Amino acid sequence: MRISFSVPGEPKGKGRHRSTIVGGYIKTYTPAETVAYENLIKLEFKGQCGGVKFPDDAQLDLRVKAYYQIPKSASRNKRAAMLSHQIRPTKKPDADNLIKVIADSLNGLAYRDDAQICDAMIRKFYSDRPRIEIVIQTTKEIETYEQTRLASVNAT
Repeated sequence: MRISFSVPGEPKGKGRHRSTIVGGYIKTYTPAETVAYENLIKLEFKGQCGGVKFPDDAQLDLRVKAYYQIPKSASRNKRAAMLSHQIRPTKKPDADNLIKVIADSLNGLAYRDDAQICDAMIRKFYSDRPRIEIVIQTTKEIETYEQTRLASVNAT
């Protein structure tokens, strides 16, 4: 099983939990910007993938391509290098925070729990159309692909 969808807009990472004291007790909460981005991911998943959900025992592979807006200050040559992926983003959000916001958003929606994710990959690029592209598949699909690829390499 394999699903893919995209989320428009500049990639955002998982924000750190905040704490406050209410009535003498510490209350932790997720920043509003993170909650809004998680809701956007959920909305796009539901709109593009419907009610698809992986089995509770599935071992999952998560692939993310994050496309960042090219800075307006980039020269024509630098812009061309960014579009051809010769220059790639080394800016925030960190890769782990990007994975975290996506994995947490899809808990209970695309899969039972993000603990099911056994393999993950993130790649960062520049684009005129900022977005994230997400592919989730069972690890069996990856293993089958790798076996097929190796068989074709060995045959030549």
